[in-house]
Amino acid sequence: MASLLIVNPRSGDGGADELLAEAERRGIRTHVLAEGDDPAQLAREADADALAMAGGDGSLAAVAEVAIERDLPFACIPFGTRNHFARDVGLDRDDPVAALAALVDGEERVIDVGRANDRLFLNNVSLGLYARLVHRREEHRHRRAAFARLRALGILATHRAPLGISLDGQRIDARVVLVANNPYAVDVLSIGERERLDEGRLHFYALLGLLRPAWEERSGTRFTVDAAGGRLEAAVDGEPDVLKTPIEFRVEPGALRVLLPRGPRT
Repeated sequence: MASLLIVNPRSGDGGADELLAEAERRGIRTHVLAEGDDPAQLAREADADALAMAGGDGSLAAVAEVAIERDLPFACIPFGTRNHFARDVGLDRDDPVAALAALVDGEERVIDVGRANDRLFLNNVSLGLYARLVHRREEHRHRRAAFARLRALGILATHRAPLGISLDGQRIDARVVLVANNPYAVDVLSIGERERLDEGRLHFYALLGLLRPAWEERSGTRFTVDAAGGRLEAAVDGEPDVLKTPIEFRVEPGALRVLLPRGPRT
């Protein structure tokens, strides 16, 4: 299989030498992103039968979208900090070298993707406090981590007002909203894993209440989220963005052909 593996050297802790050496040993063509490179354009112009991205959750969607456009299989090589997508498709997110097997003798699985307006997402889009924290993280990423943590705690303590949004025309009084590609296991303090990625539905989670917070969940193939301000800060697969409202969320069932290593996975 003629594949192209695009590597984001800024993901996670960096240190791509071992991954690149193993890819070369297996005959996998690689491109390490340099300043100014556009991964989507590289994927669009590649003479390849499969596309792969080595990076964190925020790096994957651009290449995955081109794979959908070109009807090519897509492989995720976990190389970021959290690698939630890799975990949910059954990869060992701490072993990027093992994931290269997908590009040598892989098996295909089709999964759903979500869209927020025209932007593709593989995991979820969050609005409200978490999105605000992601935006502040980017603002302060070059400052001391302790200072960034203090800012995060300040946001959590002071932003008690609801978002002021509506879902399909109905007001939702929540400080945190999550629109997910397939269902997550959720509790009050965290968002867990997804058991499947082929249900063909989005799941809308709103964290309601202050003294006894609880998640309200809805599912469907489309949602419209609106806000009076005309835009909302968002975190799309963990990356900061500002989305124009109304935001039209929709699912595209079975749109992405994912390549995975053969045999048992985590």
